Amino acid sequence: MQHELKRLSEQIISARESGQHLRIVGGNTKSFYGEPLSKEESAQVQDLNISGYTGIVNYEPSELVITARAGTLLSEIEQTLAERNQMLAFEPPRFGPESTIGGVIASGLSGPRRVAVGGVSDFVLGARILDTNGQLLSFGGEVMKNVAGYDVSRLLSGSMGSIGPAVELSIKVLPLPVREQTQRLDVSQSEALNLLTSWRSLPLAISASAWIPSSNNDQGSLYVRVSGSEPAVDDTVKHITGNMVNNDEAKALWDSLRDQTHDFFNSRPIWRVSVPPVTPPLDYSNTLIEWNGGLRWVAENIDAEQVRSMAIGKGGHATLYQYQNKPDGVSIFQPLSSTLEKINRSMIEQFDPSGIYKCGRLLPTVAGE
Repeated sequence: MQHELKRLSEQIISARESGQHLRIVGGNTKSFYGEPLSKEESAQVQDLNISGYTGIVNYEPSELVITARAGTLLSEIEQTLAERNQMLAFEPPRFGPESTIGGVIASGLSGPRRVAVGGVSDFVLGARILDTNGQLLSFGGEVMKNVAGYDVSRLLSGSMGSIGPAVELSIKVLPLPVREQTQRLDVSQSEALNLLTSWRSLPLAISASAWIPSSNNDQGSLYVRVSGSEPAVDDTVKHITGNMVNNDEAKALWDSLRDQTHDFFNSRPIWRVSVPPVTPPLDYSNTLIEWNGGLRWVAENIDAEQVRSMAIGKGGHATLYQYQNKPDGVSIFQPLSSTLEKINRSMIEQFDPSGIYKCGRLLPTVAGE
């Protein structure tokens, strides 16, 4: 793989010397996510493709750590872990067979189990990145506790390539649950949120939850996945009651939510609204709820300023996640305050002083600016 790493390094050096902008890509399964470029801007950008830099570098099941090159397929990593009864606990969306582990970390997206175990950044232990001189820099390590230097590894989560390409990643993994069972309760949105709130303070083995609306939107079904030891699952199921969903149906459901292949995600536009879990039902008709109430998917054509003002008022934020035609002047991500934007841009400039990766995918900007 040294020749592939050399190719990436040489492309970065060439881009810096020529003033070319680079867009980091892997399997390209998440190309829909983030700020789009116009045709004029795309003409100024060249792809830095890391999909050829592949392979699992190190895997220590007893240490619960796997290290892999960024172009390694997510499916390969998941298969390797499953053979030792382990998993990527944050359940990253796959989006397709070409999905790479580098894209998983760069996008920062987590699946249904996030509410129980944490997000992507909680599992990144170390990383190696190429700087704008084409030099390899190492951060973090392969242990649970690493306090040497800045926590750059976690900054990569959700960075969308704005601080450069991570070419190698060390990720914490967890054992697969001994048992999982999914219960279904047919309740309204308000009833579902009240139930989730009542369960939140109890020692219940809930690993995922989702309220899915029915045809009339106000009514729907609350699905609750329970994971853990046999006694923990039995005790939790007795408490939450409901009807048991058979294992095949349950797996299909959680996979469809994780990978966003559920029918709900066929709509456009889709807003991804993060709010405190105790937030009452939002005043939108077509809403799907995950993460014990903390994540509200809204499939409705709504005014961006209105939904973002509402989200801020409740202590959250809103992302225009999927769309057919992006409205003029509307950013994909919630605009930052002037102070936070200044901090973010300053941090990015520390890693990318030449502006090689200044393609505006994370923060709106014009390539070549």
